[in-house]
Amino acid sequence: MAAVPQLRVLLLLLAVAAACAAAAETVASGGSTSRVPALYVFGDSTADVGNNNYLPGSAVPRANFPHNGVDFPTSRPTGRFSNGYNGVDFLALNMGFKRSPPPFLAVANKTNKQVFRGLLGANFASAGSGILDTTGSSIIPLSQQVEQFATLQRNISARISQGAADTVLSRSVFLVSTGGNDLFAFFSLFSSKNSTPSDADKRQFVGNLVSLYQNHVKALYVLGARKFAVIDVPPIGCCPYPRSMHPLGACIDVLNELARGLNKGVKDAMHGLSLSFPGLKYSVGSSHAVVQSIMKHPQRLGFKDTTNACCGSGRFNGKSGCTPNATLCENRHEYLFWDLLHPTHAASKIAAAAIYNGSLHFAAPVNFRQLVEDES
Repeated sequence: MAAVPQLRVLLLLLAVAAACAAAAETVASGGSTSRVPALYVFGDSTADVGNNNYLPGSAVPRANFPHNGVDFPTSRPTGRFSNGYNGVDFLALNMGFKRSPPPFLAVANKTNKQVFRGLLGANFASAGSGILDTTGSSIIPLSQQVEQFATLQRNISARISQGAADTVLSRSVFLVSTGGNDLFAFFSLFSSKNSTPSDADKRQFVGNLVSLYQNHVKALYVLGARKFAVIDVPPIGCCPYPRSMHPLGACIDVLNELARGLNKGVKDAMHGLSLSFPGLKYSVGSSHAVVQSIMKHPQRLGFKDTTNACCGSGRFNGKSGCTPNATLCENRHEYLFWDLLHPTHAASKIAAAAIYNGSLHFAAPVNFRQLVEDES
């Protein structure tokens, strides 16, 4: 991208980030209402707001302890892999909600009139999960998250009638943020054998992921979903953890190549589904494009460190996760990465603002705001 267009992109990011902050203040003061009936969230640790807190076992990835949540309201850890809000929280703010809807496992066994009448929504995301059932362990894979929504959908239909449920769900937003863990697992399989995947291996693996992704979207469509907000995979090879494994501390190109391949496949798949399934509308928000922009021109966006994690240990603070005993930076708003794999509150705010209000560079074929406001 040429210098002048790139500068315009950066200015856009700054402008929409400011707009996002203003929206947050409006919602917090009670001056706004949601623009859609509900938000339903599916995915991994990029979207998890505490579902894994309710899962048994010591192997479950969790973030319900300090220093996580140090900048969250009341400075409490919630299960978010962030010092404050994650990207889903900021997207929800733009839609008029207070923050992400609650973890499904927090409300599944309780009487929540809003959730079980198809309002507000629920967050099904589970850290460590992926598109494949085999990705991660002791967590909730995407297929099971869809099954959990099916259970909720039946409860909604029983309370407000099938017709009313169809109407409210068709106007709601279904957000999906997943795929990175599948790519890490595939890469690790080869690196453990001191080998690299062939081009044929990569094409076959990514193709399988895209096919399964399509199946999950189709299942949600059958259950009443019509508006899909998809978050693509960022350049995960540049996170502190992969950098810590590289002899020179550089990005791991194979991981970034896999991310680009999956992103293109999902984007093409969503376009195909929109042509085949009546009423299906979508937007693919590019966290990949946002992170690239931040890494290219960090200081213009207020960042001073785009390689080290704010909280962690070892090389690049990327050898282990954020724990109470980990090293914690003071200037958290100047870091792109919170821990070995996840963005800071500040980075998430910019990403969500660009995806919600930005140009086709950050969300296509429409941005999230246009998807939310589409009543056709």
